[in-house]
Amino acid sequence: MRALVAPSILSADFNNLGEDIEMINQSEADYIHFDVMDGVFVPNISFGIPVIEHVKKIAKKPLDVHLMIVDPDKFIEPFVEAGASIITVHYEACRHLHRTVQLIKSFGAKASVCLNPHTPVAVLEDIIGDLDMVLLMSVNPGFGGQEFIENTYRKVAQLRELIDSTDTDCKIEIDGGVNYETGKKLLDKGADVLVAGSFVFSAGNPKEIISGLKSL
Repeated sequence: MRALVAPSILSADFNNLGEDIEMINQSEADYIHFDVMDGVFVPNISFGIPVIEHVKKIAKKPLDVHLMIVDPDKFIEPFVEAGASIITVHYEACRHLHRTVQLIKSFGAKASVCLNPHTPVAVLEDIIGDLDMVLLMSVNPGFGGQEFIENTYRKVAQLRELIDSTDTDCKIEIDGGVNYETGKKLLDKGADVLVAGSFVFSAGNPKEIISGLKSL
């Protein structure tokens, strides 16, 4: 299966966001990835519901919304109403993860859980069967353009083994430091979805980069 690609608009040109979304529409990308940051769970603030609502009006790809926020439960319904097709919450931010996952599904979105670089895959053993996707952070969350953490390859392999052993239909998504080299290794270890921000949007021809990632 070819890689699924989710360009992250955290690295887009917000002076010309509509143009960047139209570029993604015309590309081979599978999702549009949003990193929502609250300045509390992560040391940065990005954007929220109004941006997603406006993008949804012109987007032709599903919106993949990554909530890097504390107490995500109270924002799940508004984000789904704004247009999110996939909602990712952090394991580290949820007191009652199973309840949060079921809440996401109750509003008709796909449920995904993210693990920070220091969090082991084993914490998902009792909930993997309820998930549509797991997002592994391959950098520390909060800022784009960081250096890839090599231990991610081992975590992808562990997660793929867990998914396969439980006969679960769950995708593995990777965010942080993704390029052609790291992307190929991640896919070889069992990843399904590659999130790419600066690698796509800093390129002279972003659509060509997306196509290249699809072909790894």
